[in-house]
Amino acid sequence: MYTKPKYPIAIVFRWTRRYIYIFILIALIPVLLYEVAGLKWLNLPWQPIGLIGTALAFITGFKNNASYGRMWEGRKIYGGIVNASRLFATMVNDFITNEFTQKNRTDQELFQIRKILN
Repeated sequence: MYTKPKYPIAIVFRWTRRYIYIFILIALIPVLLYEVAGLKWLNLPWQPIGLIGTALAFITGFKNNASYGRMWEGRKIYGGIVNASRLFATMVNDFITNEFTQKNRTDQELFQIRKILN
């Protein structure tokens, strides 16, 4: 696993060269069919492509926003659970003492009680 903050272009190309070759091959097929074979019906106007691209960008943005909102809500809930458990542990450590008991217990017994409750 690589964990560097920056990667040289040679390493990135080495990782993705297979996908780059496949992309070039797939992109070359319609170009050759249009230019060499003379299949002029393969051309597409830019307006529908731009419209679909804009709609796709909006959909992706809304989905990212919803995903981030769910993640943030989960973090808040998890933070509440952590805070409540820390408060409970503090209360157990503070309240399990011999201060107001009728029968005094040893420190080892109090430690075992705290350990069970935590």
